[in-house]
Amino acid sequence: MIFSRRQFLKTTLTTGILTPFVAQVAAAPVNPLFDCGVASGDPTHTSVILWTHTREPVAIRWEVAQDMAFKTVLLSGQGQTTIEQDCTFKVDVTGLQPGTTYYYRFITANGQSEPGRTKTLPKGELASLSVAVASCSNYPFGYFNAYHHIASDESVDFVLHLGDYIYEYGQDGWGDEEARKINRRHLPANEIITLADYRTRHRQYKTDNGSRLMHASHPLIPTWDDHESANNPYMDGAQNHQADEGDWAARRAASIQAYYEWMPLREPGKNASKAELWRHFEFGDLASLTTIETRHTGRSKQIDYAKELPGIMAKQSADTFVKEVLGAPGRSMLSVAMENFLEEKLASSVAQGTQWRLIGNQIPMARTNVPVGDDLSLPADLAANKAIAQHFGYFMALGKYDLPIYLDTWDGYPVAREKFYQLCQSVKATDLIVLTGDSHAFWANQLFAADGKAMGVELGTAGITSPGDFETFGPQLATEFDRRVANHNREILWTDCQHRGYIKLDLTPSQALASFVAVSNITSEHYSAKTLREYRITKSAQSLSMTQR
Repeated sequence: MIFSRRQFLKTTLTTGILTPFVAQVAAAPVNPLFDCGVASGDPTHTSVILWTHTREPVAIRWEVAQDMAFKTVLLSGQGQTTIEQDCTFKVDVTGLQPGTTYYYRFITANGQSEPGRTKTLPKGELASLSVAVASCSNYPFGYFNAYHHIASDESVDFVLHLGDYIYEYGQDGWGDEEARKINRRHLPANEIITLADYRTRHRQYKTDNGSRLMHASHPLIPTWDDHESANNPYMDGAQNHQADEGDWAARRAASIQAYYEWMPLREPGKNASKAELWRHFEFGDLASLTTIETRHTGRSKQIDYAKELPGIMAKQSADTFVKEVLGAPGRSMLSVAMENFLEEKLASSVAQGTQWRLIGNQIPMARTNVPVGDDLSLPADLAANKAIAQHFGYFMALGKYDLPIYLDTWDGYPVAREKFYQLCQSVKATDLIVLTGDSHAFWANQLFAADGKAMGVELGTAGITSPGDFETFGPQLATEFDRRVANHNREILWTDCQHRGYIKLDLTPSQALASFVAVSNITSEHYSAKTLREYRITKSAQSLSMTQR
């Protein structure tokens, strides 16, 4: 898909969103050399990564200015895009001032890129911070309109992407039926396995208009989940990796290499592993953010309901399964190195008196069991669909014995979750705001350790385009499922699986405000957006409370 500036400007005008910077980007001359736009990310107090891609190898110059018109260029440098790096280009720009907005661009002999805007982390006393939280952007299911809406919000300081930035499936896989309708089929056509495959897929996702504008407008703090490599990976394999697809270690290495090439992400230090993707960010005295890695460095293999459910015939066997199989000692989620990093950074945040402690977490953490649904039934037209009927029956079977809804989440690793909570308790970090992706649903959750001690709250974001699990049951039944899940589980205040969007988290010293923002559609680039719900989070001593606003 070739980026059309005229089309994008038309879309931007139609949605009623035309801020000064958006207008500058949309009006910039088209330069097909920069076919995937520009991006920035992985900010520190004095540096930031700038990124771009060119369609062929070229000599390139980068510039950083203090103004949109580039009248005052503060820093500049030279570089080269190469075939070896898939013609991606990254530069770690240092010597910047904390909490400062900068503008940047790339220039070649054949013209320049569109402009980008970025920001460094603030230091010292901070009155406010706004973070957009995104996850699960699946190209075949629709346009990334939520990205466009994030780009249009001038108050957003940083974007936290919690993974599933791309999906690995081929044109014979999930989402292709929808993709055919809107001409967004995956490239390459096959499931991606090789380095060339992963590079091509990243490139395709970067051509989306909303993606281009979001990356140009705000710095990104990225981490991966599973689909950047393959569905549900663990240390030694993945659910969606089969023996005839080659060596898993080679596939994972290819996916990680492509991710680092195609994302505005700082390269690891000497002798460090690229798989150890955990970071810590300090936003003055107001907030800290620690992103964790839950896929490649410490995770034990997932328990599979398909193998276990046939043997669960009564409540007693269900309880035994939860206690002895899911709760088996040694089933880990985080690596020891990750745990040590987390403990150190949380202890530092507490010692410094930082007001808010954020955790960038890929997978749902709150205890979520399936409620009984014996009185529910599918509409006749949906019941006739074998796949939907089987999906519905699966949830009914889980609800019969009050079992966890998913086993790839922290619910499938209860010992590891308790270890995480104990680590946080050991450094007096029991006031967490856990930010979560993966589930394609909105969540407002309270978190408790096994001893009943409150650990904070969890805010889960819906997918940018990926659909919710209950949607195939029809809107009425999906709404009822959401309601029952919330009523059945102590930790869940509210959930919604029927919208696409993101969370906007606004922090001040006195409160945090979580806004769950939904877009009206993803099948065209013409959309509207609304806030479904807002939750106010307040702090007393080392505990949090959350109420609907």
